[in-house]
Amino acid sequence: MPKSLPIDPALTRQPGQLSVPTIPVHAYARALAEERDRRGDAALREVLRHMLVIREFETMLATFKAKGAYADIVYNYKGPAHLSIGQEGAAVGQALGLQVQDLIMGSHRSHGEFIAKGLAAIQRLDAAALDAILAGHQGGALLGSVRRHLPGATPRDEAEHFLLLGLLAEIFMRANGFNGGMGGSMHAFFPPFGAYPNNAIVGASAGIATGVAMRLKRSGKGAIAVANAGDGSTGCGPVWEAMNFAAMAQCRTLWGEADAAPAGGLPVLFFFSNNFYAMGGQTAGETMGWERLSRIGAGINAEALHAETVDGVNPLAVADAVERARAKLVAGQGPALLDVECYRYSGHSTSDANAYRTREELAAWEAHDPIAVYTAALVAEGLLDTEAVAAMRAQVAQTIRAVTAAAVDPQVSPLVDIPADPTLIGRLMFSDAVSELPATPAPLLAPLESCARIRQDAKKARFGLDADGKKLSPMRAITLRDGLFEAVLHHMVHDERLVAYGEENREWGGAFGVYKGLHEVMPYHRLFNAPISEAAIVATAVGHALAGGRSLVELMYADFLGRAGDEVFNQMAKWHAMSAGALRLPVVLRCSVGSKYGAQHSQDWTALVAHIPGLKVVYPATPHDAKGLLAAALAGDDPVVFFESQRLYDTVEQFQGGGVPAGYYRLPLGLPDIKREGTDVTVLTIGPSLYPALAAAEELQHDFGLSAEVIDARTLVPFDYDVLLASVRKTGRLLIVSEASERGSFPMTLAANVTRFAFADLKAAPRVLGAPNWIVPGADMESTYFPQADDIVDVVTTELFPGRRDARRGVRGWDDLALARRAL
Repeated sequence: MPKSLPIDPALTRQPGQLSVPTIPVHAYARALAEERDRRGDAALREVLRHMLVIREFETMLATFKAKGAYADIVYNYKGPAHLSIGQEGAAVGQALGLQVQDLIMGSHRSHGEFIAKGLAAIQRLDAAALDAILAGHQGGALLGSVRRHLPGATPRDEAEHFLLLGLLAEIFMRANGFNGGMGGSMHAFFPPFGAYPNNAIVGASAGIATGVAMRLKRSGKGAIAVANAGDGSTGCGPVWEAMNFAAMAQCRTLWGEADAAPAGGLPVLFFFSNNFYAMGGQTAGETMGWERLSRIGAGINAEALHAETVDGVNPLAVADAVERARAKLVAGQGPALLDVECYRYSGHSTSDANAYRTREELAAWEAHDPIAVYTAALVAEGLLDTEAVAAMRAQVAQTIRAVTAAAVDPQVSPLVDIPADPTLIGRLMFSDAVSELPATPAPLLAPLESCARIRQDAKKARFGLDADGKKLSPMRAITLRDGLFEAVLHHMVHDERLVAYGEENREWGGAFGVYKGLHEVMPYHRLFNAPISEAAIVATAVGHALAGGRSLVELMYADFLGRAGDEVFNQMAKWHAMSAGALRLPVVLRCSVGSKYGAQHSQDWTALVAHIPGLKVVYPATPHDAKGLLAAALAGDDPVVFFESQRLYDTVEQFQGGGVPAGYYRLPLGLPDIKREGTDVTVLTIGPSLYPALAAAEELQHDFGLSAEVIDARTLVPFDYDVLLASVRKTGRLLIVSEASERGSFPMTLAANVTRFAFADLKAAPRVLGAPNWIVPGADMESTYFPQADDIVDVVTTELFPGRRDARRGVRGWDDLALARRAL
């Protein structure tokens, strides 16, 4: 909604027609003699050798899966094998067209992409840079193993052995694998060579690469990001979301020099290795609407993403297309799309019986094997003779055999010893690191004092109660919304690496006003409106963080987590652990928990997020806590899902006597806070349940003489039980209250653990009080759905202290056992 982009009806209502750019199909026609002049004979021969390395590597894995042995090496490989046999031309051609600084995100069929990028980087890096990379990885341990067991005739031979052993050891999940055995076959990567995470989720690289491109655009290094995916991924919504996000017009229209950002499109290349099949479904003619994948570019922008269909059998045709696309991206004309047609001769995986294609089709494609076709071309041109080809094949086979022997030898490639270190994987879930703010503030559009919101908030009271203890209005005191704003403002002002975006995040100020006024001082490229694309919002945030940025993104409602499920649960949550701690994910995902809007906009999904390993989960209920906890989340290097109740945005501070400090501060994640002391019963609350619990505590004290200790959880993951267990030792009784549906909720986990940890101290079984196990009703019925003070009093007086009350005040007089039989 930027006012600088008026929508003129005189223009928009004019009749006319749209034209679509011509999309080239197999346009490469350069003679091999010309390529010799451009690239040199040695480089052309290396293209063949690189394809042979990939083919032999994949054949080795296929042989292990089929026969349990390769050459004379017996090994039971238990992992997956999604092989790229037949796609070598696409992988090597891509790497040939890229530069060392370019970053590729892999597909689930990624061994070829990884090897090709690594081999190309080894060729191009100078000796000093190459040695520094090898010596710097794992403190030189992998390099030491290579030098002892796989010595090379030249430094580049040694580097290739390093590349192949690190990858194969990772595939075999050995401790000396590139990712410590935590990634395995479909997740291996090595950033120093430009190979960023390979992804087991179809098409997941698209959004991550787009986020990486956002960061690269600011780096000034002229680098691009490549999203590798298969043709089947064009049926995935997140891929379309990513392509649209990458093509956002604001990159050219609003992210200009006035914002201290280079104008132009995002430098991301969507590279589809189109092997005509998505598992067993044939894409063109069966499961897709396109007959050429490149056609989909016309649905994104006026340039049709500079799309073209490329002959993936010919690595030189692929390199030519990549080089031309790369030039456009570096010039700010991105994004771009390449439909690279190739054919995989192996099945989707080793369990694939190829029932969906005929022997005649497979035989027909044998004449178009990229290695056979390219070899014939080199021989015909006189670059190699048949003896030289045979020698090259033999040398490659010898290398792969030696690397394989080293990878299966536990003396060279040790197993990950979980019995000796049972919590090893657990320690990799979070870095728990803090990134201190840079000393130099970020460039702003205007001085902070020019922002009306900042001036208005400066006049507000920091504490929410007056001298008589009466609550001040949100117009007169700092609210939870204001506390969040102050934490965000401080980090945005002091850390140029941080970007913030989501739906309605700029001029609107965020759907619920948290960012109101921030657009007056923040450049467009650091605070912008994202499309209504929850998957792309989170995926790009992950990519931006992986590439060295820091991301603050918002989903307007927690219910929309379902639209970004993979990105939150498989991408944001897992890359730190799957990298054995090498990658950091400084991503804060803000999610508001709705009110008034019913079944699809008012659900508390904290349990869903807390269930996923690798995510920290925060849910503050007071302005003081909201500011300090968000500051801690933004300072940390771990992914955090930060829940905010819409009912609490206008809440003023009632607990901290000094109110919400005006200066910057952080609160530790994981530490519950006692909001009211008591001796008879402990009430632990999550999120907005704090306030009905406090009201219930007053009633329990006044009407029943029961002293309730009320503790605000503040965070779910991590959660320090010490405060809670100390309270239970004192009271002997525990009630946990939240607005999440009771079944499977995080309070159920808390209750189970307290029963275990404090069994001897309990006088009654812990009780969970949450929302019923049915849909959230509309505004007029919410008070009958979310726990109220009366419901809390009812539970305490009838269950934790039975016999204290004759009649219930709340509506929850139902039989839980009977409801359970009805799936309720």
